[in-house]
Amino acid sequence: MMQPVKMIFSGLARRGFATTSKAAAAAQQMTVRDALNSALDDEMARDERVFIMGEEVAQYDGAYKISRGLWKKYGDKRVIDTPITEMGFAGIAVGAAMAGLRPVCEFMTFNFSMQAIDHVINSAAKTFYMSAGMVNVPIVFRGPNGAAVGVAAQHSQCFAAWYAHCPGLKVLSPYDSEDARGLLKAAIRDPDPVVFLENEVVYGTSYAVDPKVLDKDFVVPIGKAKIQRPGKHVTLVAHSRAVETCLLGAAELAKKGIDAEVINLRSIRPLDVETIFNSVKKTHHLVTVEQGWPQSGIGAEICARVMEDETFFHLDAPVWRVCGVDVPMPYAKTLETHALPQAKDVVEAVHKVLGGKK
Repeated sequence: MMQPVKMIFSGLARRGFATTSKAAAAAQQMTVRDALNSALDDEMARDERVFIMGEEVAQYDGAYKISRGLWKKYGDKRVIDTPITEMGFAGIAVGAAMAGLRPVCEFMTFNFSMQAIDHVINSAAKTFYMSAGMVNVPIVFRGPNGAAVGVAAQHSQCFAAWYAHCPGLKVLSPYDSEDARGLLKAAIRDPDPVVFLENEVVYGTSYAVDPKVLDKDFVVPIGKAKIQRPGKHVTLVAHSRAVETCLLGAAELAKKGIDAEVINLRSIRPLDVETIFNSVKKTHHLVTVEQGWPQSGIGAEICARVMEDETFFHLDAPVWRVCGVDVPMPYAKTLETHALPQAKDVVEAVHKVLGGKK
């Protein structure tokens, strides 16, 4: 049921779809960049075993300014600049985790994590199992993931499905500032290796956050999805920037009397199938949305989980996937904007699964 789709991601300035006007009035704004920075600061202050390692994370304050101010506050031993050698510093970070520290290993982009994937998979993910539970590897691999703007095929792919395929890893994909802050704090505190997939396009975007999000002990539980927008006619499931695409599509569908429920996965592995199943049992229709490629993607996994569960019998139509086009990302702007899902593709998919019904 996969459809090649086109896309322009738009509406970055339009936020707060999931909050009521009353809640929004009580909330304050926080950028995703500040959410990540404050999470790192909190956890470094809380636990002296936490340190940051990566390219330009220290004196330059990070390529995307995520680690801004932390080198000045915590010094050379806890915010460490590395050479451009992902295989080298990822290996050092994994070894440090095995020895009892809690490294946060930054990849300037997850595309570069392929240089270090042996350490991520064979060392970090498998050691707890291969040591019969004697050696934990509490490490976070974080950085921007997926499509950015104008950086072509080698710098634009989504690694959610790649890493979610591997047992031993936890894979998180935040959407907004609450997700970014709460999930990163949870990841740093977790005893197991976590792949933390951000998106650079939203680093500077502000989202409304409840005051509780700013608490030093606020965490978002790993493995629990969030209903970003309640609805009753169709379930839209997405992660990262695709959540925004779903919210924009849901807003358009609402004008036509179609009430879409939007699920923000937050956690790719473990996957919160219970929230998905409960929603589908209510709406009887399911559309998955992701910027990654269709084959063996997150949407494909969700389709399989639904098919293998009693939830399948609650569907009134086949599950529909909205994905990035099955090609390497083009560099040309006009082609790039056609290679990723956009709101109108979500609207079109919903009309197909509803078949004129509500």
